[in-house]
Amino acid sequence: MKALIVYYSMSGNTEAVAKAIGREIHADLLSLEPEKDYPSSGFKKYFWGGKSAVMAEKPKLKPYQFDANKYDTIIFGFPVWAGNIAPPIRTFLADNSLNASVYAAYACQSGSGAEKAFRKLKECLGHDLSRTMILIDPKDKPDPAKDLQIRTFCKELTAQERIT
Repeated sequence: MKALIVYYSMSGNTEAVAKAIGREIHADLLSLEPEKDYPSSGFKKYFWGGKSAVMAEKPKLKPYQFDANKYDTIIFGFPVWAGNIAPPIRTFLADNSLNASVYAAYACQSGSGAEKAFRKLKECLGHDLSRTMILIDPKDKPDPAKDLQIRTFCKELTAQERIT
């Protein structure tokens, strides 16, 4: 199978994990970028990001290349915002008809809410997730245990799905 990691990353944590998973399972990467950036610091970061997530907004994305027929496995990566998936992921799901046989996801957070965000992702996706992983600030607070967690996620996914 061919795998794709679709992710949104504001501060680099989600992107760092996408690259690590991509190296481990030889997956393609698709970084989603909103046309209008969210504030990246201070009160505005949490206010506008949280509002956008809670209101289930779908921001317009910068153009990207995606062919759903190329991928049997799609892995979603996102920061947790107010217990929700990041809005660019919601836009991607609304804009594309997906037909992969396997879906998985990982969430990067500083606090909590990933389990709720995974439920929201499943609702938007209309499919179950074969694997999930939660990481606490993986780039900002590196730890060999987090690296092992990523490798284990990949091994479990590839053992089950035979990604090539």
